[in-house]
Amino acid sequence: MTLVRYQNTVPNLFERLFNNELEGWNRNNFSNTNTTLPSVNIKEDTDAFYVDVAAPGFEKSDFNIELNNDLLTISSEKQVSNEIKDDEKIAKQEFSYQSFTRSFTLPELVDDEKISASYKNGILSITIPKKEEAKPKPVKQIKIK
Repeated sequence: MTLVRYQNTVPNLFERLFNNELEGWNRNNFSNTNTTLPSVNIKEDTDAFYVDVAAPGFEKSDFNIELNNDLLTISSEKQVSNEIKDDEKIAKQEFSYQSFTRSFTLPELVDDEKISASYKNGILSITIPKKEEAKPKPVKQIKIK
């Protein structure tokens, strides 16, 4: 008698929940060079969303950030080559391209006119402010007459 391992082909509810991004964030990711995609952390507070992209070894000028309607796309293409000295013979030389694209669908509650980005210590940080009407309002006390 042969034992056959049962394999469930129906996605588990928990797997579906944790494999999908929350709060309307959708991602389309690809790398043309079979390199690892940069990791991304997304945080939220009452004022904004914060996207941090781990991309060490890049320069500010290597990044391109575009907003097309509600799709925020972060991309980079960087060519790296090893410099060969005059007295060296080249037996084989390979160019390395580090490129990636990460896309996120922004919720309607963001103020796309105030999106800002900075790059420091290998982290590309993007701040996506929320519209004023999307921010929670403070508790208001109403006097009884």
